[in-house]
Amino acid sequence: MLHGMSTSVEPSSERSAAEVNEEIRALWLRSGGTLSVEQREEYQRLVQEWASALPQPARAA
Repeated sequence: MLHGMSTSVEPSSERSAAEVNEEIRALWLRSGGTLSVEQREEYQRLVQEWASALPQPARAA
């Protein structure tokens, strides 16, 4: 068994951009369009995860 390779520990790192986008949509729907401070922090995390899940363009930053 390989340690650190388990998908059951951190499934979030394996999610596609589409899956993360769905969660962002669900967050907005739950909030009714107005994010609390807590929800805003979650939203920022989701956006960062979504961006990192996108195919990275092969160009210099």
